[in-house]
Amino acid sequence: MPSNEEVFEKVREALVDALAVDDSEVTPEATMVGDLGAESIDFLDIVYRLEKAFGISISRGELFPDDILTNAEYVSDGKVTASGLSQLKARMPFADLSKFEQNPLVQDFGNLLTVKDLCNYVKTKLA
Repeated sequence: MPSNEEVFEKVREALVDALAVDDSEVTPEATMVGDLGAESIDFLDIVYRLEKAFGISISRGELFPDDILTNAEYVSDGKVTASGLSQLKARMPFADLSKFEQNPLVQDFGNLLTVKDLCNYVKTKLA
């Protein structure tokens, strides 16, 4: 099992290559979309690079459960409902959803995932 630092370095390398950002921009607190400028197409490249770097398999929707965000059962008036938040927590135990819970606007979800969350996800896959 690689150390936290080794996981972070490989994740950083994947993000630098996929997003053409500077090494120094990829910090644990940086958000994937807001700080690093990732777009939906970039996530395919990121997933590919993470799978290759760590020898893991990432199923569609596993890392970014966007199916919850487009389901009327979990979204009302542009906000994720309590049951939707419950689903997100169950599907994304690696992510800190506390800020998102305060004002769960679907449009803000993309700014939720941080580099640290991505590292936590990889660690759960490797465990």
